[in-house]
Amino acid sequence: MTTEPVRSSNAELAAMTLPQLKEVASQLGIEGASKLKKDLLVTSIADLQAANREAAKAEREARREARNAKRAPKNDKPESSESSHTQENSNNDSDGDDDSRGGDRNDRGRDRNRGRDRNRGRDRNRDRSERGAREEREPVIGEDDVLVPVGGLVDILDNYSFIRTAGYLPGPNDVYVSQGQVRKYGLRKGDVVTGQVRQAREGEQRQKYNPLITLETVNGVPVDEAVPRVEFGKLVPLYPQERLRLETEPGILTTRVIDLIAPIGKGQRGLIVAPPKAGKTMVLQAIANAISINNPEVHLMVVLVDERPEEVTDMTRSVKGEVIASTFDRPAEDHTVIAELAIERAKRLVELGHDVVVLLDSITRLGRAYNIAAPASGRILSGGVDSAALYPPKKFFGAARNIEDGGSLTILATALIETGSRMDEVIFEEFKGTGNMELILDRRLADKR
Repeated sequence: MTTEPVRSSNAELAAMTLPQLKEVASQLGIEGASKLKKDLLVTSIADLQAANREAAKAEREARREARNAKRAPKNDKPESSESSHTQENSNNDSDGDDDSRGGDRNDRGRDRNRGRDRNRGRDRNRDRSERGAREEREPVIGEDDVLVPVGGLVDILDNYSFIRTAGYLPGPNDVYVSQGQVRKYGLRKGDVVTGQVRQAREGEQRQKYNPLITLETVNGVPVDEAVPRVEFGKLVPLYPQERLRLETEPGILTTRVIDLIAPIGKGQRGLIVAPPKAGKTMVLQAIANAISINNPEVHLMVVLVDERPEEVTDMTRSVKGEVIASTFDRPAEDHTVIAELAIERAKRLVELGHDVVVLLDSITRLGRAYNIAAPASGRILSGGVDSAALYPPKKFFGAARNIEDGGSLTILATALIETGSRMDEVIFEEFKGTGNMELILDRRLADKR
């Protein structure tokens, strides 16, 4: 007999909270319930409960008919619909016992068929629910609807996507993008898009995230022209071939010395190794200003991870470029989110043939953030570093390359040493052999200034 853990009407289901609906869905065996929205959960639960009730009712009727067939006299010919099925499946000259056995066999066969149909119905409901979770229906525009322009960065997560309208971190005005729209328009994480959302009507309850109605441009070009793109991983990497000149004024010696002893090319993957208070942030600032003056065609991105808020303000005001920051008072998850979205944004620009320079301060603190935020793999290196936590920063740093037939991604990252922490030493040793340029700052020389 089919058992129903919960029986509720649509109104009762709609009145439940989302955790209660997820608990009911898990009792009913709906797959992917934890990822569904409330309206999809209500629809899936109601459909499955209705199917279960119909199946239970049909099963009760079948058992009642089977009992009636057993109570009938053995020498009487069956006259009911159940006995007619028995006559079709047995010989006309068989006795009452044969008819009864044939009826039982047919009942069992029908029960099995109903069970299979019921299972197929459940599978269809599950498939429908999963499709609903994966691919939302595109919103319908009414005559009275007012469309509002919106723009931002595309952030693609596991089963849903958003347009980040207030920078690189999640915000209250983010726009939801369905998976169907992502596949239809070929959107990728880090794309800058513009589109329209529907403005809420008067008295209408505002949704947590407005869905995207129309998509107009992707990375500054119309949608149709943006779809045929080559993936970043399929581009051919080369050694740096074009040099980035850093010398600007005779009085600024830092960039002149770098040009002499450690020249930087487009596509370089360099480490600035320094102990604390050795001036690595000032060196990054000087490099950023020199690039913006001598190479205005380069898209400059400065990523500050786990830095002081006043340093972020100073960098924002002094550098003519894009400054992406997550200060030390924010959780480690925010550090990893902005780093991943920033490098994906840089990759999208390189796919379009642009030259991009990313200055990261610092890759050591980014490794610490991943060590805190990443799920534990069970393999711990010396210094308390999880082996799985080193892969994402290495992926970030390894994205730097010069691309054949146009485009380059240059990454200069700072690495901390001599901090007294074994963890910092392990992180530095892990990245020491991955770069193709290394600039070492001496604290003793910095103290003589």
